[in-house]
Amino acid sequence: MAEFETVKTEIVEFGRNNFIEVARKKAITTDGEKEFISVSRGYYMDDNSKRWKSSITLPDDSDKREKIAEWIKKL
Repeated sequence: MAEFETVKTEIVEFGRNNFIEVARKKAITTDGEKEFISVSRGYYMDDNSKRWKSSITLPDDSDKREKIAEWIKKL
C-alpha cells in the first residue's frame, strides 16, 4: 500500500467554479519513494471544498515533461 505526499501544488482557476491543479507528488511504499507529476481537473462545491473530476499522471522525467509541454504549446 502506498502513501502519497504532495510536495508542491499550483492551481489555475477558470470558468465559474472550475480549476486545474498541477502538483508534484511523492508515492511512498515499502520499496522506496517515487516522485511524479499529477494534472487534475476539478471544481469547487458550494462550501468551497474541492472535488476532482479526472486526472493524469506524468513521469518525473524532464525530457518527457518538456516534450509534453511543447505539444501543449503547439495546440
